[in-house]
Amino acid sequence: MRSAQNYFKLKALTLCKPQKSAECGDIMRINTPKMTETTTAQMDDAYANGAYIEGAENYPDQWAKAAAEFRSTATAELDIPYGPSARERFDLFLPTGDPKGLFVFIHGGYWLDFDKSSWSHLAQGAVANGWAAMVPSYGLCPDVYITEITRQIGASIDKAASRIDGPIVLTGHSAGGHLAARMICEGTPLAAATAARIIRSMGISGLYDLAPLMQISMNKTLRINEVEAIRESPAKKKPLPGAKFLAWVGSKERPEFRRQSRILCDAWSGASVFYVEDEGRHHFDVFAGLSDPDSAIVKAALGL
Repeated sequence: MRSAQNYFKLKALTLCKPQKSAECGDIMRINTPKMTETTTAQMDDAYANGAYIEGAENYPDQWAKAAAEFRSTATAELDIPYGPSARERFDLFLPTGDPKGLFVFIHGGYWLDFDKSSWSHLAQGAVANGWAAMVPSYGLCPDVYITEITRQIGASIDKAASRIDGPIVLTGHSAGGHLAARMICEGTPLAAATAARIIRSMGISGLYDLAPLMQISMNKTLRINEVEAIRESPAKKKPLPGAKFLAWVGSKERPEFRRQSRILCDAWSGASVFYVEDEGRHHFDVFAGLSDPDSAIVKAALGL
C-alpha cells in the first residue's frame, strides 16, 4: 500500500429546507455558491481533511485492521485480475446463497493513495444483506492519469459483472465518489450491458468538478490539465438516461467537499439525484456505516 501521507499534507453555506424521499430519507435540492478566486495556499486548506479531524493520523491503521479482520472470516475470492498491471486487481466477497446483485465500493485517497486492502470491511453491510461485493485497486497518480484510472475502474466493474448476475450498485468515497459518478455519465467506460444493470450510484464526499483541483499543490502529482478536468468531471457531463445518484456527505465535512456534492446535484438536476447530509460525520468516518447491514447508508445504497 502506498502511504497515506497525501491525506494529511494539505494544510457561509445555506441549505434549503430538506424534502422527503421514500428512497433515501432527507434530501436537499441545492443552489450552489460559486467559488471566488483564491491562492494555492487557500485551495490547499479548502481540500485539507486530516488537519481538521481529531486523531486523523490513526484512521489508516484502523481501516486496515478492520479490513483484515473482515477478510479473515469472509467468503471471498481475492486478487482477481482485471487488467495487466499489478494494481489491476479486485477482491470479491460473497454472501451465503445466490447473490441478489453486485455491490461495488471504490476507495478514495485523492487518486494517489491506498489500495483495496484497507477497505474490505466496507463490503460487510452489503454482503450481510445478500449481495456480492467487489472492492478494486487501481493505478495511482503519477504513474497514471485520472483518465486511465476511470478506464480501469470501468474494466473492473465489467469483469465483476461478468461473474455476478443481477442489479449493480456503485459506491465510492472521495476520489472513489468521483469514479462512481463517472461510471454513470456520458463517456462512461462501461460496456452498455453493464451500465444498463446499474440501479443506483452513491458518491460519498465525492469530487465531481476537477477544475478547482488544478489550483492545489497536489496537482504537481495529479497532473490535471484543462482538457482532463473537462473530460473527467462528472459535473461537466450529462448523466446516463435513467441514472440515479446519491451525493452523500458528512455534516462535519470541509465546506468545499459539501460544495462539490451540491455542484453535482445542480448539474444533474434534471435526473434522479439527491443530496444527503449525514449528521455528525466527517471525511474519515462518513462511510463507516457501510460495514453495518442495518445502517442508513447501506439501506440508501441498496434501496432497502
